[in-house]
Parts: sequence; C-alpha cells; structure tokens
Amino acid sequence: MSVKLAVVMDPIQDITVKKDSTLAMLIAAQEKGWNLAYMEQTDLYLDDGIAMAETRTLTVADDKQNWFALGDSIRQKLSDFDVILMRKDPPFDNEYIYTTYILEAAEQQGTLIVNKPQSLRDCNEKVFATQFPQCCTPVLVASSPTLLREFYDQHEDVIFKPLDGMGGSSIFRIKPGDPNLSVIIETLTDFGKNQIMAQKFIPEIKTGDKRILMIDGQPVNYALARIPAPNETRGNLAAGGSSRGIPLTDRDRWICEQIGPTLKNKGLIFVGLDVIGDYLTEINVTSPTCIRELDSAFDLDIGGDLMECITAKLGK
Repeated sequence: MSVKLAVVMDPIQDITVKKDSTLAMLIAAQEKGWNLAYMEQTDLYLDDGIAMAETRTLTVADDKQNWFALGDSIRQKLSDFDVILMRKDPPFDNEYIYTTYILEAAEQQGTLIVNKPQSLRDCNEKVFATQFPQCCTPVLVASSPTLLREFYDQHEDVIFKPLDGMGGSSIFRIKPGDPNLSVIIETLTDFGKNQIMAQKFIPEIKTGDKRILMIDGQPVNYALARIPAPNETRGNLAAGGSSRGIPLTDRDRWICEQIGPTLKNKGLIFVGLDVIGDYLTEINVTSPTCIRELDSAFDLDIGGDLMECITAKLGK
C-alpha cells in the first residue's frame, strides 16, 4: 500500500529550487511512489477536537521552471495521512505553537509527525544546545544586563544573539573594548525584559559554521561548512556565507554521539546540528536545511534516507 504523506510548509511557489531541503524530501517520497499532499499553516484547523485541513494533492519535480503542481482543495482529516512533515520555517511565534497543537491532535489520532510537535515546542534551537554543556563553548542565557556584562568581562570576545532568530539575524560580536556593548544589550534584551544568549566567540568560525544533519539520532557522514563572507562573523548562507562539503571529524562524531540518543527519545527525526570548531552552538529542529548542497557535493540521497527511516517507523 502506498504511503500517504502531507507536508506543512511555506508557500511552495516561493522556494529556491536548487537549495530547498523540503523539495528534496518531497522528491524522494514521490520517487518511492508515495502520494503527496500540500498544506500551508493557515490550512490546518480543529473541528470538535478532530485535526483537519484544507489539502491539495501535490506533484513535484527537480525543475527550476516547473517544480510543482497542485490539485483542487479538499477538506480531510489529518489522520488520513500516514505521515506529515512539519517544515514551516520560523518565526517560532504563537501561530507556530498553535499549529503544533493541531499536529499533536493528529499524532494522537494516529499520524506520524516529523518532527514530534511536543518536541518542536520544548526544544528551542538555541537553548536546547545548553542541555549538552560538554559539547558547548561557555554560554549564558539571561536577560539581566549585569549578568551579560559580567560574561563579557570574563570572556572579552563574545557573541550575543536572540533566542528566536534564524538565518543569522540580529547576531552581534562584541570584541574587547567595544563601545557599543550597552546599546547592543539594551536592544537585544529590550532593556532587560527579554532573555538572550551569550557565547564565547569561537575563532574557528573563519573556517566555517558546520551544519551536520541527523536522521533518527544518526549523522550523515558529511557536513556543510558555511564560511563567512569577508568582514563578517556569521557563516549563515542567508547572511551571505559560502559553503563547501567536508567529512565529519572525530570530534563531530563525538558530539553526535552525545546528542543522538536524546534526539531519538524526543521524536526529533530530522535535525541539523550547528558546530563551530569543536563546539556545538545550536540544534535546529524546525526546518533544517542543506540537504541539496550535501547531496550534490557527495552524491548522497539524504531525502531518500529520511524516507527509509519513516518507512521503518510506519512498519510498512
């Protein structure tokens, strides 16, 4: 029997075909003969506790001109699907949380959700990394300007960033003697009201911020090193960084071993670890990317590997 897969994502007409990881997943599922359906966040709803959606059948292609086709909209139970991929990009706002409630209802009604809705809520991509201090550079989560200044005074060269950012947005490096320290703290914390993250600066960022993809607690054998543009401290591709594929180091594999069992226990089936030098900096659980870049660099089929994992979990 063919697997019925649905995806919740941002508007498919707006994706960048050559880089979009969700498209890679959908192509892999379609190649297995699975039936695909498409939803945006606003298509989901609860009707007397039953998880429902306005869905459209979907076909996809690796074609920069015509990469998708949608059928007519129909209303159906989310439990009609074997698996739903939750691939809506942040911001992780109230609407995102409400979506996880609906998907959690679908999960209770028998559908596999990738990733598990409760874990999407529980595992903030910045704070989650602090559960593995043995893997991290010195790190502080605080709203207190006093505590943040003390961290800066101790480590001298630090990164400050919001807990809800993505793509390198609002990340500040504060070097020794930086006259902008006060205004950066005021801006990011809204004068002490909002929690932010402080990390000791890792000089190895110049060789790349590595994205390591994990499938059910096990790493893909290669990482994508995202290298900052000149005069930039952020390696994010969205911030102008370049990329190159590299094999995992022994330290990378050790970090994966430390984190993998927790990911598996939490139902976080597809995850992206961010590693700079020898240190874990973030654990991306919402909509990790870099599938297509790694597939291209090393002749991999990461989307296919994910679908094999899902097949095993469905027992099909």
